[in-house]
Amino acid sequence: MAWIAEHADEVEVAAGGAVVTEGDPASCFYVLLSGTIAMSRVIGGDPVETTRTDHRGVYFGAVQFYLDDESARTYPASVRAVTDCCVLALPAAEFAQVFQQWFPMAVHLLEGMILGLRKGGQITAERERLLALGKLSAGLTHELNNPAAAAGRAADALRDKVTGMRNKLAMIADGRIAGPQLHKLVLAQDEFVKKVRHAPSLSPIETSDREDELGDWLDDAGISGGWDLAPVFVAGGLEVDDLEAVRTASDPAVLEGAIRWLAYTVETESLLREITDATSRISDLVLAAKQYSQMDRAPHRFVDIHEGLDATLVMFGRKLGDEGGVEIVKDYDRTLPAVPVYSAELNQVWTNIIDNAIDAMDGSGTLTVRTALDDDRVLVEIADTGPGIPPEVRQRIFEPFFTTKGVGKGTGLGLDVSYRVVVSRHHGDIAVHSVPGDTRFQVRLPLTEVPA
Repeated sequence: MAWIAEHADEVEVAAGGAVVTEGDPASCFYVLLSGTIAMSRVIGGDPVETTRTDHRGVYFGAVQFYLDDESARTYPASVRAVTDCCVLALPAAEFAQVFQQWFPMAVHLLEGMILGLRKGGQITAERERLLALGKLSAGLTHELNNPAAAAGRAADALRDKVTGMRNKLAMIADGRIAGPQLHKLVLAQDEFVKKVRHAPSLSPIETSDREDELGDWLDDAGISGGWDLAPVFVAGGLEVDDLEAVRTASDPAVLEGAIRWLAYTVETESLLREITDATSRISDLVLAAKQYSQMDRAPHRFVDIHEGLDATLVMFGRKLGDEGGVEIVKDYDRTLPAVPVYSAELNQVWTNIIDNAIDAMDGSGTLTVRTALDDDRVLVEIADTGPGIPPEVRQRIFEPFFTTKGVGKGTGLGLDVSYRVVVSRHHGDIAVHSVPGDTRFQVRLPLTEVPA
């Protein structure tokens, strides 16, 4: 106490005056003797008050003065006087030297606790990222497996159809189809292929009606197994008029052979289209995974914000859309300019928020992703129709290790990581508004680069 009395100064601060400023060198440890002070931190470029108190004895400023650590060298927050105040100011460097002599075990324990918390936070944050990656990898594997399996099935079926076409060609080689008729059939074949490539999408009722109509025509034409052939032609976008044109161009003796040969053509073209669609889907998924990971891009660059959002939604494909039961609504403002971001880190933010939204809706609901210009910032809003976040929980959702999920289902770091990425890394802002049936996470990002 004698040392403190000798080295401390009583400092009077007028109302409205700054006691310490966030980011300045942490030169003094302060204790409030009288008056009211307010502590604030800069979040998203704006000062946000975190504490207001008139409690005698509260301390602030260089509160980690005893640590020889980078984070202890600047003030972590700003403090201003709300009313006229009197504070006790202790020089941090000198205080640290004697404090370590007075309480060496206390300093040791405090250092261990702080370093342990930091290390534990880093390990848990890494675990959070790995868990998210595991979920997305499982979803991507499932998404890739579907088109790959479809392409495999189509290739096997195509092999059988090509064999059937070879048999029909043998019939042509025997001379049972005259040259002029063969020429007309080849022209019909070309027309059929064009129709298959542009086949319209039909409702189940329309499909059934067309199959009945074609089946009746095939029966009237004396072609056996018409009900097996009708679905093939309908799937290829063909109608009765197309088959009638074939009958006009063919000899009645070879009509059935001609129809079946054209049916093989339709089936092979349909299978080729299915293989093309499946391989295109695989290419799109690989491109989305590449876009999501940003593995071939610079860590910080100007990007279209929609690229990362779309790539992240693709990664959640198994839980969204027709398979997952969660409807996706995209309300994008495509006129938004490119934004300077760390793309891979920002994709982690979208992942954390979307994953929480899907969990909240328990696999059924609507996920809305909206983008817009909000003054001089880009707004990304992710909304879900889940039960909402209670007010007492909403105040803590960005705290590290806080989670409402069951044991083993959440680390409580997803939104903490998201907060730090948006606010600290991008100098943006993240907020949540929630009522039952409508929870909205709003991320605002600056349109211009902020100096480091």
